Amino acid sequence: MAYDILIKGGTVVDGTGLPGYRADVAISDDRIAAIGDLKGESAKDTIDADGLTVSPGFVDGHTHMDAQVFWDHLGGNSCWAGVTSVVMGNCGFTLAPCSEKQKSLVLHNFERAEDIPIEAMEAGIPWQWDTFPEYLDVVDALPKGINYASYVGHSALRTHVMGERAMEEEADADDYAALKRELEASMRAGAIGFSTSRTNAHRTPLGKPVASRMASWDEFAGLVGLLGELGTGIVEIARQNGIDDPDELRAEQDSIRRLAVDTGVPFTFGSSFYRRTHPDHWRSQIGMVDQAISEGARMMIQGTATWNVSLRSFETRTPYDVLPVWNTFRKLPLEEQEKGLRDPAMRAKLVGAVHAHCHKPDPALPNLFQRPVDWDWIFPLTRTLPPFPSVADIARERGHDPVDVFIDLALENQLKLFFIQPSNNEDQDFVRALISHPATAVTFSDAGAHVATTINPIHGHLLGHWVRNEGAMTLEAAVRKISFDVASFFGLEGRGWLREGNYADVCVFDPDTVAPAMPNLVRDLPAGAPRIIQKTDGIKHTIVNGQRFMNDNEHTGAYAGRLMRGPLCHN
Repeated sequence: MAYDILIKGGTVVDGTGLPGYRADVAISDDRIAAIGDLKGESAKDTIDADGLTVSPGFVDGHTHMDAQVFWDHLGGNSCWAGVTSVVMGNCGFTLAPCSEKQKSLVLHNFERAEDIPIEAMEAGIPWQWDTFPEYLDVVDALPKGINYASYVGHSALRTHVMGERAMEEEADADDYAALKRELEASMRAGAIGFSTSRTNAHRTPLGKPVASRMASWDEFAGLVGLLGELGTGIVEIARQNGIDDPDELRAEQDSIRRLAVDTGVPFTFGSSFYRRTHPDHWRSQIGMVDQAISEGARMMIQGTATWNVSLRSFETRTPYDVLPVWNTFRKLPLEEQEKGLRDPAMRAKLVGAVHAHCHKPDPALPNLFQRPVDWDWIFPLTRTLPPFPSVADIARERGHDPVDVFIDLALENQLKLFFIQPSNNEDQDFVRALISHPATAVTFSDAGAHVATTINPIHGHLLGHWVRNEGAMTLEAAVRKISFDVASFFGLEGRGWLREGNYADVCVFDPDTVAPAMPNLVRDLPAGAPRIIQKTDGIKHTIVNGQRFMNDNEHTGAYAGRLMRGPLCHN
């Protein structure tokens, strides 16, 4: 028989963690038709995979593509990392349920908490829904390069039911009944679960808590219980980090563990457990997960494979842009800023303002201004895999002040150099332990959020750094962490595993060269808003639902992606 695509001579790493083997992979329509020695078989399209790895398309379980899906049909940056399926709607933030007249409430939740420019959302989202089922139908009809699944978000549920009160009050009995009705309707329409946030990192532009943070624990637990009654769906929770009081920390962990055990609902959350200020919290957090699993719960920790980082630059934002002198100076065109930084008098004012500054967190400001600057933990991004020398290291070598070195390095690169500022997971020994834990998948890119300040190239970093350079795990184990483990936890049937009859979502990559590429800033969002693009080197071919989507990370023109609905939906 003639297949549609025949991938010949590659090493098949099927996603299960079993050893790779040399084989051909045949695709017919949207499915894997055969795997094995297919000599003599013909196909309309043949891919030579000699020397390459043939794996399932990667699955990213933590993205915020909810707005981006309307203006970016490719699905960047995920689409350039070998990712073929993503889960959006994390942390309680979805665009539905919400009527157009109330959209400002939902957009406020996105604007500061996820750093998505309000002007881009206003210009780029054609509002055509009130309910979550209607929203899914709109997304279903969009052209899509990759596959999407979505939670329904707690903050959106609350603002839909309670209006502005959702930002200020706990739900009353009538509100709670309405929240349950909307959640059930969303699940029956195809939501894969329910997401929420309880972390103080998630705020509105006024510095106030997002709507889900105003919910009582009883409200949250009751909504989770509804999923248990329905017998389907998972819960994603952005948990509070950095709890200082040990009794409070233990109570938070026990509450989540008991709820997961009692309801039988799978729980997942991010792995930002390690901070220099709380170096041992991760041990009790992972201990809680181990205990919950031993008691019959299902839990998955979402790992990142690297630091959680923000990027700083003169093209985007620097850590000192809120200082009056810097604020005025940074409004100048970039070429004028370059002249000013070379002018001794102007530079002295800027450096002097930094030295005179006393850091005080202000919840009304974006997260990037919440942390004091530590030059030992600011790194020029001159390469994409470790080791990275810090600004302080370079300052000591040069015998200069770190602020001057920061400016000098930027000038040496025409002000286009990015600087890495880790927010947590700084200890790489922790990251190594995290990604090796059996309850962890590497699946927290945050794609679609913080688009001008953050990139998390988790897939290229895992394969390039931890597998190839460090030998911390086998290639087969790493591929499982970014494919089968994620797809199976989220119930994405037929994905994340190269197996006859499964969907033909395939990534063909070079294990000797795969690594994050250098990022660059573009202004291609609606209304000209900026975002950082970062591709992954070594990704040779990406196939989605049986169609070539990317060749060497260049789009083929295919849009074969689909909306993946949850099991209660019978559409």
